[in-house]
Amino acid sequence: MARKIKERKIKNPTITIIGEGATERYYFTHLKRINGYNYTCKPRNFTEQTFDEMQKQIDRVLDDNGIAVCVFDADVTRTRLAEKRKLEDIRRRYANNSSVILCDSMPSIEFWFLLHYLKTNRYFATSEDVIDILRRYIPNFSKHQAFLSNEKWVKELSADNRLNKAIDNAQKIDSDSESYSNLHKLFIQLAND
Repeated sequence: MARKIKERKIKNPTITIIGEGATERYYFTHLKRINGYNYTCKPRNFTEQTFDEMQKQIDRVLDDNGIAVCVFDADVTRTRLAEKRKLEDIRRRYANNSSVILCDSMPSIEFWFLLHYLKTNRYFATSEDVIDILRRYIPNFSKHQAFLSNEKWVKELSADNRLNKAIDNAQKIDSDSESYSNLHKLFIQLAND
């Protein structure tokens, strides 16, 4: 009698979000719960980190045959030449690697949030400059844990098809602009998964 061979399903690589801090961690944690996205979002992947530390996390994810999605603020590259060079090195190193998705925002992730409400690529020097405009749409927005830990702000941000609006707005902005966000790359990846 022939032996039965059990077919194994080939699973998609695990998407792991690597971020800079509390804002990113809470945003992606809430978004995963609200929209049922399939990615890993662990607190240890969201620390105040340098590009060198991000590089180590990327390598760890790649060693596990996963997809590394790096979410970070690019504003440090405006004032620190060494950080700008490190970012350029990371871009070159992974330019042809589809398992690494760099989702930087200039000056900060708050610009991505603003794109949910407004199509703009105007110059913002700091995240605080962006937050001043963002508060027109999310009046209580704060980077404090008391605000960020409540998923209500992410639900509001995602309501009325705003996420798709943000994706569309971000795609229309050139990454060479003074202010931009590449976070749309993650959502395109999730849609294709």
